[in-house]
Amino acid sequence: MSPQEQQLELFEELSQDEGFEVEFKSARGGLPGSLWETYSAFANTNGGTIWLGVAQKDGIPQVQGIEAPDKLRSQLWDQLHNRGKVSRNLLQESDIAVLPLENMPGWYLIRMRVPRATRRERPVYIGPSPFAGTYRRNHEGDYLCTEDEVRRMFADQSDEPADSRILEGFKLEDLHAESIQQYRNRFASLRPTHPWLQEDDRGLLEQLGGLRRDRSSGREGITVAGLLMFGREQAIRDPAAVPGFQLDYREHFTDDASVRWTDRLTLDGTWEGNLFQFYQRAIVKLSSGSGVRQPFQVDAEGYRRSTTPVHEALQEALVNALIHADYSGQGGIVIERYVDHIDFSNPGTLLLSREQLLQGSISECRNKSLQRMFQMLGVGDKAGSGIAKIRQSWAAQHWRSPRLRETLRPDRVVLELPMISMLPPEAIQALQRRFGQDVQSLLTPEQIQVLVSAAQDGTITNQSLQDILTLHPRDITFLLKGLVQNGYLVADGARRGMKYTLGGADPATSRYPDTALSFPDIALSSPDISPSSPDSGPGSAGAAGAVDLARMHEQQAPAAVRVRATRRANPNLVRTAILELCSNRYQGLNDLAAALDRKAETLRDQYVAPMVREGLLESLHPNTPNHPQQAYIKRATKAGDA
Repeated sequence: MSPQEQQLELFEELSQDEGFEVEFKSARGGLPGSLWETYSAFANTNGGTIWLGVAQKDGIPQVQGIEAPDKLRSQLWDQLHNRGKVSRNLLQESDIAVLPLENMPGWYLIRMRVPRATRRERPVYIGPSPFAGTYRRNHEGDYLCTEDEVRRMFADQSDEPADSRILEGFKLEDLHAESIQQYRNRFASLRPTHPWLQEDDRGLLEQLGGLRRDRSSGREGITVAGLLMFGREQAIRDPAAVPGFQLDYREHFTDDASVRWTDRLTLDGTWEGNLFQFYQRAIVKLSSGSGVRQPFQVDAEGYRRSTTPVHEALQEALVNALIHADYSGQGGIVIERYVDHIDFSNPGTLLLSREQLLQGSISECRNKSLQRMFQMLGVGDKAGSGIAKIRQSWAAQHWRSPRLRETLRPDRVVLELPMISMLPPEAIQALQRRFGQDVQSLLTPEQIQVLVSAAQDGTITNQSLQDILTLHPRDITFLLKGLVQNGYLVADGARRGMKYTLGGADPATSRYPDTALSFPDIALSSPDISPSSPDSGPGSAGAAGAVDLARMHEQQAPAAVRVRATRRANPNLVRTAILELCSNRYQGLNDLAAALDRKAETLRDQYVAPMVREGLLESLHPNTPNHPQQAYIKRATKAGDA
């Protein structure tokens, strides 16, 4: 292997950015001019990493290095703080790192990590004008935004919600009185003693944010939220209101290509087309049929109540699309329902990053008055846990995880809810035929899920797996590399374009590449466990079907038996049991949890992590605490140790 190839291999290990947005810049002649276009594009999209000192030829990175990195780094900071160059500096000191090239003494790389800008920070632009210097990122690279795209970014900056705007010339007569009455009845059935119910229609609208008085100008009138929720369709579509307003629910329950849909709910003049009427009709259609085993219950007032996690998730998904939509955007609200999945699509971009949305607890809503209106009906969570609640509901059904994605030009957010088992029997059987009957006992649940996804989808990527797994993208990178090295997956492409398909190698020949390559003596360190033992790999609690873990732990760790026998074991006894279990071989958290009959998260937080810090345990992957194959072994006692 040439020095360049060796350095490229090192660079691959350093970056771990597969699945992230990555850009390589040569920097041979100083800071490249295109650097700031990419900085703007990353900031206005999903963030990313820029590597200086790396050229790219035919899609392959070529490490060139930088001879004077400190000078270049200083120039970076100078230009980041120059408002004539770039509108905003998003970087902290740790975001720009100088990394030495071991095989090229005196040469370096600069890694520049650009975070996604918040809605209040966008647009991030270069030069004096946002309309001439704002960029975004798609799969083809950086592109200059249109003036309309830039205006939408400025609109999202505002602390005044988009739906609070007072509409000039619109009156109460533009609202559908029957919709207001139906809403009042539904509100009353849920909260019969709520004081807002004592108000007349005008007062109720004021409380909900459907009618507002501007204190600075004295103007008063119907708001965008009031018109959208309760308005007459003709008034909503008025050029002075929401001319691009569109609502569409479509069912596709046939394979006949000549049938565009088997059922459709759209603005066709047969019902008053506002959000409240659409919600009432769409939720009924979503409540039954393919994939939904149990219909909604009906209360004494005749209103439907969700009865299962699936129904709650469908309500949240529908309301999320309605309250987060950018109604000035293109395409309207579209719900596409198929036999095996449902897509909820709305115009606009995400106001939070996907990571923040999946974590929950942070709430950002484009239409806060609409959000309040639905909250009064018991839906539309304000705590930022809507997506997390949907994911939990889907996990309870053992369905594949919901997928949230953004599309650009036009800007849309799509939430896909698959109604497909994560581990369907036929897929497991196919894996067993391909890799052997014991494949489930040899791999972790996450690894099996990756293989099932590859089998069902044909190809997978790091990005697609981020929608399915709860692992960090870098941990997914490690997981994929392990499966490739084992022969379970075949990689094709480079970096951002890397795709994976099912392999077909015999898994018995090389199961745990990280262990075998990095720690060649581990498998032979215990005379009681052969290298080919099904549970000899880290984190392999799933091997219990092939080897009786409980019996093995009874023989090797008497303290474990005592811990399993009681719900409240003495902490010192638990620590002793962990040290016994890890005395002569690496153990994953799932192994320890199975042996001690405890939750893996509890063991990690209360015992394993502190014992690693105290030097009692060593990690198999010390530089990657969240590695999917992380495991622990008792630290060897050296002469002179206390």
